[in-house]
Amino acid sequence: MDLNFGKCCGSKKKESWRSVLLLAYQSLGVVYGDLSISPLYVFKSTFAEDIRHSETNEEIYGVLSFVFWTLTLLPLLKYVFIVLRADDNGEGGTFALYSLICRHVKVSLLPNRQAADEALSTYKLEHPPEKIHDSCVKRYLEKHKWLHTALLILVLLGTCMVIGDGLLTPAISVFSAVSGLEMNMSKEHHQYAVIPISCFILVCLFALQHFGTHRLGFVFAPIVLTWLLCISGIGLYNIIQWNPHVYKALSPKYMFMFLRKTRVSGWMSLGGILLCITGAEAMFADLGHFNYAAIQIAFTFLVYPALILAYMGQAAYLSQHHNSAHAIGFYVSVPKCVHWPVLMIAILASVVGSQAIISGTFSIINQSQSLGCFPRVKVIHTSDNIHGQIYIPEINWMLMVLCIAVTIGFRDVKHLGNASGLAVMAVMLVTTCLMSLVIVLCWHKPPVLALLFLLFFGSIELLYFSASLTKFREGAWLPILLSLFFVIIMFVWHYTTIKKYEFDLQNKVSLEWLLALGPSIGITRVPGIGLVFTELTSGIPANFSRFVTNLPAFHRVLVFVCVKSVPVPFVPDAERYLVGRVGPVDHRSYRCIVRYGYRDVHQDVDSFETELVSKLADFIRYDWHKRTQEEEETVMSNESRLAVIGTVAYEIEENLQPESVSIGFTTVESMEEVIERATTIRRVRFAVEEESLSSSSSPSGEAEAELRSELRDLVEAQEAGTAFILGHSHVKAKQGSSVMKRLAVNFGYNFLRRNCRGPDVAFKVPPVSLLEVGMVYVV
Repeated sequence: MDLNFGKCCGSKKKESWRSVLLLAYQSLGVVYGDLSISPLYVFKSTFAEDIRHSETNEEIYGVLSFVFWTLTLLPLLKYVFIVLRADDNGEGGTFALYSLICRHVKVSLLPNRQAADEALSTYKLEHPPEKIHDSCVKRYLEKHKWLHTALLILVLLGTCMVIGDGLLTPAISVFSAVSGLEMNMSKEHHQYAVIPISCFILVCLFALQHFGTHRLGFVFAPIVLTWLLCISGIGLYNIIQWNPHVYKALSPKYMFMFLRKTRVSGWMSLGGILLCITGAEAMFADLGHFNYAAIQIAFTFLVYPALILAYMGQAAYLSQHHNSAHAIGFYVSVPKCVHWPVLMIAILASVVGSQAIISGTFSIINQSQSLGCFPRVKVIHTSDNIHGQIYIPEINWMLMVLCIAVTIGFRDVKHLGNASGLAVMAVMLVTTCLMSLVIVLCWHKPPVLALLFLLFFGSIELLYFSASLTKFREGAWLPILLSLFFVIIMFVWHYTTIKKYEFDLQNKVSLEWLLALGPSIGITRVPGIGLVFTELTSGIPANFSRFVTNLPAFHRVLVFVCVKSVPVPFVPDAERYLVGRVGPVDHRSYRCIVRYGYRDVHQDVDSFETELVSKLADFIRYDWHKRTQEEEETVMSNESRLAVIGTVAYEIEENLQPESVSIGFTTVESMEEVIERATTIRRVRFAVEEESLSSSSSPSGEAEAELRSELRDLVEAQEAGTAFILGHSHVKAKQGSSVMKRLAVNFGYNFLRRNCRGPDVAFKVPPVSLLEVGMVYVV
């Protein structure tokens, strides 16, 4: 949303502020559900074992001081005032930072990139290419290819930690909220009530995911708002009632006093303190649903003060009640007269917070899948009106089983907190590293500024991360194990996907071979449209040659379709389709490149087929209109020119890979160098509005007859039916490959391919229209 503060008149400014405040209110239920429920378990996790609460109150005051400054430095200073500004066309999260870096520096491992992608309106840079500062960091990153892989692994690690957080946050949130029952039960009875009730709530939470959050989303913000007002009110009451001078503990000196007294035990207890910032990453990850001003206002003026009051109130109460460690917790500071209402609100707030992190897990897995870093899974869009509301059945049930297993296995806040804290801090460390690169490469600030950012925030996060690692045997092993498991899966899938593309590039068929196919060698053209899906953006894929060899016939209208991802969050509908000819006009062969961003919603096959034919018809009209202005056309120029078909049609000329580049490349690096050389020349020829196509002088005579004939052939082919020609691949490592590569490709990738959804299921292709071509890839 563009507020246009400096340009609006008074009424518009007031309307803009009203919209921002409404978004700030709505963000409470989506962004701050997880962060707002952290007072339930921070003090209990901190005092679980490592330190004890003494009569001097140095421990309580020290913990309060740590909590205050951690909330101030990380969520408030780092995220609200710095990281949120590093948005990618309004989108945030790990992939947003990565795509920003990839657009400014050539570090992307996506193989089928084109110069035409840089013409996208969402592929905007902060400075024109000629003004971009050529820093030493940029040159170093582009020169060393291994850093490209290291950067991708870092992004995948952060992504996997978010997935681990999606498993652990519902467990610790719901368990901590339900544990309030122990105040009204004996110790012997509450242990048999808390676990079953927590598991029941978790089952209900995951079972309702397929309905989508938009059906209940309108109640999320009121619940979180009520919870924030509740904990801040209780905190203010405890401050006034028990210790009005607790504000003195906000001084940094109490942190040093705390560490001086507790020493190693105090350092180890930081693993519990860091739980006060669980959910802070959601402010950046969910930026696309709201805007910078809304999230900044909601956190600065409501969430942050409410949390500080809640922690100060707990500390004020505990400073006058020196009980044993197991009695330290949120519910002991709640007045008995409001215990049950607070318990119910806490349970509802924990459900809202869990819902937010589960939805975020679905979103980040969908992004990973879009960029070829995750096996294909079924993605269901639960809302036609709200973008990004998705549900992934396989991931949902897997998370539910693991979440219940973790709840039953750990059975206490201490172990759950250790596991959750490490996952949260690992994600923040990844964000800090990527953000330091953004400061240099995208914002073009001096490297010393990025280094200061990395050292200041990185040292704080490393301190907490090291404290979490000391609890490896007490729960912290779980997110490490889960992340290692998912990183291996994602890297194996991404690595083999690139190798398959490399194989296709090396074995693609020449255009002359396609043009030579005809009745003279027994090839017939049958009615209908043949959609040949391929990863290649130029050339004829090898699976089509195998198809024609075994079945000497192909359709009257042939379309080579490449569905690809580009490093932008969204591709406008008017710029999605890149269409060109393959061969002369009478061959009726076309190439269509369909571009999606990492947050785009992929179409189902029915709407895709209809829209594709519509774009082909628009391209045919556009192409004949262009031919009336140009005297000569050659086959090769047709292949090297692609037109963006939308509300504005324009043509991009590229030096596509010549046929000789498919020979002799065995590494990803060499392949990338060829692509970079092949896409350095780009020229936008002209732009023609769609209305001008109809109003301008139409082709006459023979040209008009040929135009009508081509359009008639397209309509007749559509009426005859569409066939989807997809490759059914089996991948194996080359002879002489290392043991790790053989294990990864022969067993790992093929196991994932057999047990995950194939491209026909992902594209929702009707079985009656599917033609699969078997291919063996030797990589």
